[in-house]
Amino acid sequence: MTDLPEQNRPLLPGQAHGADQPLIVFDGVCVFCCGFARMVVRLDTDNRFRFATAQSPLGEALFCKHGLSTDSYETNLAIIDGKAFTKLDSFVAIMTELGWPWRAARLLLVLPRPLRDWLYDRVAKNRYALFGRKDSCEIPSAELRQRLIG
Repeated sequence: MTDLPEQNRPLLPGQAHGADQPLIVFDGVCVFCCGFARMVVRLDTDNRFRFATAQSPLGEALFCKHGLSTDSYETNLAIIDGKAFTKLDSFVAIMTELGWPWRAARLLLVLPRPLRDWLYDRVAKNRYALFGRKDSCEIPSAELRQRLIG
């Protein structure tokens, strides 16, 4: 059996992911959320981001740790430099990490937090109706599969 490089080793639910590697936890049955994860994989040419589905043991453990519901996964969770981001702040933090021109998403931060959260919640609550839902987590692309840790 070949040892995996440390950044590609799967983590157990109780383990922290590498603090130097940003992590995105997303709803693995949501077509929109999976599409966002695939987009980040394409744009992240430095392979910094790691991914976990919210339905995985690691994803559920992280949702619980950060006080998020494990019933509906109505937000993604980004952990960057040890700090957790949710809702639209998660999107902005992720896009900022991807560099220019994606970091222009920071302009969304001029919106007051209640408005940002309201906008995000409208999409999140209707994401299955708008974009679809799979019965189970889809088989990820080879590129995403290499970066899944949970």
